[in-house]
Amino acid sequence: MEDNKKFKLVSSKKTRYLLPNILTLGGVCLGISSIKFSIDGNYSLAVIFILFAAILDALDGRVARLIKGTSEFGKELDSLTDFVSFGIAPVFILYFWELNTYGKFGWAITLIYSVCCVLRLARFNLTKISNQQLWKNNYFEGVPAPAGGILILMPLIFELSGLELKLNLKNLTPFLTILIAILLVSKIPTLSLKKISISPKTTVFILLGIGTVFISLLFYTFQTLLFFGAVYLASLPVSFFMYRKQSQKESLETSDEEHEDVL
Repeated sequence: MEDNKKFKLVSSKKTRYLLPNILTLGGVCLGISSIKFSIDGNYSLAVIFILFAAILDALDGRVARLIKGTSEFGKELDSLTDFVSFGIAPVFILYFWELNTYGKFGWAITLIYSVCCVLRLARFNLTKISNQQLWKNNYFEGVPAPAGGILILMPLIFELSGLELKLNLKNLTPFLTILIAILLVSKIPTLSLKKISISPKTTVFILLGIGTVFISLLFYTFQTLLFFGAVYLASLPVSFFMYRKQSQKESLETSDEEHEDVL
């Protein structure tokens, strides 16, 4: 009698690939659901779902590298998910909230942002860094899609925050959306912090900081998002000068090595 074969969804050797892809699929479900909530007029929940999608996007790649579950399939799936969750969903939320009042111009802005986001993701997939320039792993080329998806929502987040400031950011929505779209496809270096080394002595303080951020997001969600959105925008010039300084240092070291070889 032949032994009964056990049904397996995937090979036991490849189960480690499931968890990162499950997180990625969870992100795309959150992104699509945010569009549904924006259609219903529940913009606060729509923004929160985009935030959760961004958190899952930050986790899936790190989890994959941690458990050695990276794959080409996961890489492509992640890009497709990013396009839905951060290239379509956020700008559709803005369209239903404000951009639709601008008629054809508002729809054109929606399309421009989505096109810029897909171009940015396509360029990211084709980017390869040589072994001589591994320091570039700490930088993105242009604003990453998750950050862009949250940044264009800043006027809506400001309204949801309930801050009593005499600012009318709602009128800046179309201009901010176009600006972020340009930053997506730009070559401005932005910090990625993928390859940072953490000293054991600072681990406790980093965990404390992360815990504080999550508590702030829990009780002061929109105010915290506004704060970090402003901090991120302020960090763009800093990351540019850091990248430039590192690039100049790399060029000098390469020049010195070539000079020594000649001698």
